[in-house]
Parts: sequence; C-alpha cells; structure tokens
Amino acid sequence: MTNLLQQAMAEAAKLSDDAQDELARWILATLESDQQWNQAFEHSQDLLEQLASEALAEFHAGETEPLDADSL
Repeated sequence: MTNLLQQAMAEAAKLSDDAQDELARWILATLESDQQWNQAFEHSQDLLEQLASEALAEFHAGETEPLDADSL
C-alpha cells in the first residue's frame, strides 16, 4: 500500500461507522466501474480499428465532408 493510500485510510478511520461504510461503498463502486470500462475497451479494440479503417477509406475516397463546428 502506498503512503498516500495509508494516509487516506488513517483519515477515513476517524470517520463515523456510517461514513466509513458510505466511503467504502463509493470506493468499491468506483473500482468496479473502472474495471468494467477497462474490460469494455479491451474487448472493443478490434472494432475500433475496423471503424477507423472504414473512416479513413471513406475520407480517401472523398466520401466525407468537413465538419462545421459552428453548426453543432
């Protein structure tokens, strides 16, 4: 465990039991969410490469139009 995480845990230990549980739930949910995003991106790499290739092919074939940021 890093020094910073140890410091954070020491401060968290000073909180009430309810506040500690709330913090723990938030940390666990955040870690789970991060893991889900990482897995989603890992499994989408092939699709992203395919979409990028298709977009470049359309660009080189002159099938795209410049983006007008003012019209967004």
